[in-house]
Amino acid sequence: MEAKTPKESLTVLTDLVLPGETNYLDNLFGGELLARMDRACSIAARRHSRRIVVTASVNHVAFNKATPVGSVVTIEAKVSRAFKSSMEIYVDVWIEDRQSGLRTKVNEGIYTFVAVDETGKPVVIPQIIPETDLEKERFDGALRRKQLSLVLAGKLNPNDATALKALFS
Repeated sequence: MEAKTPKESLTVLTDLVLPGETNYLDNLFGGELLARMDRACSIAARRHSRRIVVTASVNHVAFNKATPVGSVVTIEAKVSRAFKSSMEIYVDVWIEDRQSGLRTKVNEGIYTFVAVDETGKPVVIPQIIPETDLEKERFDGALRRKQLSLVLAGKLNPNDATALKALFS
């Protein structure tokens, strides 16, 4: 199975924030944004694995800025690291200034998806070869994030979390 680059999974969704998708402050509902992010990550995971994929976890979401009604929202997702059957997808959310067209990053998230066969059994997926500095940074961080998650869940002995321990050496 041949390794792939993150750009091969790049998924870009652009949409408009409509009044029915906003809260009392006329900003996009957080749950609506999470659903859009999950869809983009799902497509990125499917592009990478070419298999059925399921959301395993939402590892991190940062709602850094509000997204007002009428905003043009662009969601960019791509696989940051692949493990045996799971993959981490990093997603960035941007809004576009209506007058200048300048983009501002407003949110980000990290999702984990698992590739499965038709019976729901996990399947092996291609590895990732990061190319850019940002892709390499996210690739390296993915192993630490996975190890931390496994340690906190009691599924990995902290002494075996080598990438995580390296931060403190």
